[in-house]
Amino acid sequence: MDLSLILLLIGGLVVVSTAVGFLVKALEGRVKKEDGLTRVDPQTLGENISFGSIGTLLQFSSEFCTKCPGTRKFLAQVAEHHPGVTHVDVDLTHRQDLAQQFNILQTPTTFILDDSGAIAARIGGSPRPEAVSAGLEIAIKREHDSYVI
Repeated sequence: MDLSLILLLIGGLVVVSTAVGFLVKALEGRVKKEDGLTRVDPQTLGENISFGSIGTLLQFSSEFCTKCPGTRKFLAQVAEHHPGVTHVDVDLTHRQDLAQQFNILQTPTTFILDDSGAIAARIGGSPRPEAVSAGLEIAIKREHDSYVI
């Protein structure tokens, strides 16, 4: 094989892998609107867990997650500034059943629940402030409610 062809292939792989990395980074932390059909029962998450009267920021973390402490602090501050909104953090390290039940592939993952516990929005990765605001608007306005039976 010619050396210039090998270098060209290596250069192409570097460009493609860099582009994929930028794409993944760009999509992380964005809100994804849910249909509101899936409800979360606080009893399945653990003892003494209760949801907010208006909405809940439900964070799924793990012991080895480097972004989870910052996300926890940010979401707690958001909940503090919104009366009726609570922040709940669930560690998935020993709860693989929850990861499978809610199809959680990365931590942190945040669900924004409405007052009934229905998933209004989902954010994979570290949530962006504008994504949390948009998710809370969806939950509070119950824009997804038309799908709930």
